[in-house]
Amino acid sequence: MTTLIRAAVLTSYPNVACQVGLNPRALLRRVGLAEATLADPDLRVSSAAVVELLEESALESGCLTFGLRMAETRQLSDFGAMSLLLTHQSTLGDALRTTIEYRHLLNEAVAIHLEEAGDTVIVRTEVVTDSPAPARQATELALGVLFRMCNALLGSHWRPYSVNFSHAAPPDLQVHRRMFGTVAKMEFNGDFNGFVCSAADLQQKNPTADPVMARYAERFLESLPVANEMSAVRDVRRAIYLFLPMGRATIEQVAQGMGLNVRTLQRQLDEGGATFSELLNEVRRDLALRYMENENHSLGRIAELLGYSMPSSFTRWFAAQFGSPPAQWRVEHGGRAGSVRRNMPRAG
Repeated sequence: MTTLIRAAVLTSYPNVACQVGLNPRALLRRVGLAEATLADPDLRVSSAAVVELLEESALESGCLTFGLRMAETRQLSDFGAMSLLLTHQSTLGDALRTTIEYRHLLNEAVAIHLEEAGDTVIVRTEVVTDSPAPARQATELALGVLFRMCNALLGSHWRPYSVNFSHAAPPDLQVHRRMFGTVAKMEFNGDFNGFVCSAADLQQKNPTADPVMARYAERFLESLPVANEMSAVRDVRRAIYLFLPMGRATIEQVAQGMGLNVRTLQRQLDEGGATFSELLNEVRRDLALRYMENENHSLGRIAELLGYSMPSSFTRWFAAQFGSPPAQWRVEHGGRAGSVRRNMPRAG
């Protein structure tokens, strides 16, 4: 199942690639993308190719902030037709929920979840790959773009408590400070990717909102074609990516989050040729390798993030999936989890 996303995701790619000494045309060809694709932001391209392009660009240039550098120049207008609807949402919370609702018109490879906890809101983001692949650059690009959207709507009123990453910090935080200058703190090696803000921030009124224009934009968006066929399998994988580190990746929780009962969800997955347990295992494999790449994550913490309360259960599962216990695998592969993952078939 190939997920297609707007070519607009690569806006500014050639410029950033040249800035760090790369040949953007050659790298685009390497991952199977034509340079002409970038001329039309509404063309659909493979999300897997985009994720690979960003990781290869960072690896070849030695620039760990490649994705975030691309996000620096993003404007609300880069959301295409969606920008009209977002501009006229009454509050930031409405804009975020609209982004989730219309993700099929933006980037179905990015999952977003709003988690309210009293006076605080956690906005979680994950890049959902079609097959095992490193995604640090795509994650920072997605989070940076979402952050800039919030900033465009609220301006100086947008002051989240923290921006959070599950990967390690780069040696130089200059680009991160430039992007997230209004944030109280940046946290790396965490449990999730996203940001934490006050619930009051989501209720801040958008001074540019116009309900009449919002209704007009909504009717227009409803008339646009959908690039990816509706898929329960894709929706469930996206939910598991978000819910697994939260300890909520059960079929009951996922079904509730999708507004379905368990029986209906099981039937839809069956029609898509998948089972919940298969999808859960696939996502576990993907996230396990992402977490293993970060040496700051202890094996015990990785076990917890993958839903294992007993480290021994995690060790047995990991050895069955990857051929050796996690401690031994880490010694043997070190920081090469990304290259291992690219050549690794999915579990059946």
